[in-house]
Amino acid sequence: MPVGVLTNIATVLVGTTVGAIAGSRFPERIRETVMGSLGLLTAAVGVREILPTDEFPLVLGAVLLGAVIGETVGIEGRLNAVGEMLQRRFAGHASDSRFSEGFIIASLVFCVGPLTILGSIEDGLGDPELLFVKSGLDGFASIAFAAVYGWGVGLAAMAVAVIQGGLALAAGTLEGILTDPMLDALGAAGGILLLGISLRLLDLRQIRVANLLPAIVLAPLFVWWWG
Repeated sequence: MPVGVLTNIATVLVGTTVGAIAGSRFPERIRETVMGSLGLLTAAVGVREILPTDEFPLVLGAVLLGAVIGETVGIEGRLNAVGEMLQRRFAGHASDSRFSEGFIIASLVFCVGPLTILGSIEDGLGDPELLFVKSGLDGFASIAFAAVYGWGVGLAAMAVAVIQGGLALAAGTLEGILTDPMLDALGAAGGILLLGISLRLLDLRQIRVANLLPAIVLAPLFVWWWG
């Protein structure tokens, strides 16, 4: 496993430990404010990711088609089942929606976006600098998420290992395939998912964001086909 990916996994686990232990000592009003702040920050990052693309109609089509595919497959339901299974395995008590929610939201935030793709590819080619930066950001984010959601956030380290590790191992192939417009479209699709996450964090609407994940693959493919 490349060093940048390992560093990212470590910061998520350390951040989760700090947040889960410290968060339990905070009053509920502080945790509510932290969640609101996370929602606003996630929305800001989502908007920033959407703006660079010049192929927004293709991104929109990718998100809509991705939503149909994701709902048909039931991606979020399957992830919830995985989260509950892992909770019973590691936490040893009954189902807790907050545990699964923390696993899903943290996995999406840590693994959606061009920094994940670019950082993992460069790490696989021997330059972990971008993933070191992402590791620091994810470490602080995991503290905040774990303060609200608890230990389920730490399971997102498995998603980081699988997705970023796989991208790093496939770096030689991906480096010559992904163009800048394709990465911008991928980032825009990821930004829309982050906006959906922000609505959940702000308790405005419970969008099944994980069911939009196919858009992350479809957006750069649409740009490659028609852009």
